[in-house]
Amino acid sequence: MSLDTIRLSQPARDQLIKLKRVTGIKNWNVLCRWALSLSLTDPSPPLVREIVADSNVEMTWRTFAGTYGDMYLALLKQRCINDGEAPTEENLGQTLIVHLHRGIGYLAGRKNLNTISDLILTTSE
Repeated sequence: MSLDTIRLSQPARDQLIKLKRVTGIKNWNVLCRWALSLSLTDPSPPLVREIVADSNVEMTWRTFAGTYGDMYLALLKQRCINDGEAPTEENLGQTLIVHLHRGIGYLAGRKNLNTISDLILTTSE
């Protein structure tokens, strides 16, 4: 697994469709950035380590990270180190995918998420 192309599972795609509808955010990558950030704030390791990337949602690292690619890469490297893993390309890719999926699940599971304002409140709690 690498950072070059990010592919999501079908359940994550379905959750993102719901989040796009509820928040009005039109782009997958914006929601995925929120999701990754939210998951990385949780110090516990994600329970699911194997993600089946079986949806048609994919994006390049550049599309996902935008102008903040260096910052997201540094956060992923630090998370690998915190979790006792070497920050290799494969470990960084795996860390990205599991945290991205956990964060999407966190966002989609919020019952009080009805607007972009609610999204901001969700990540500040």
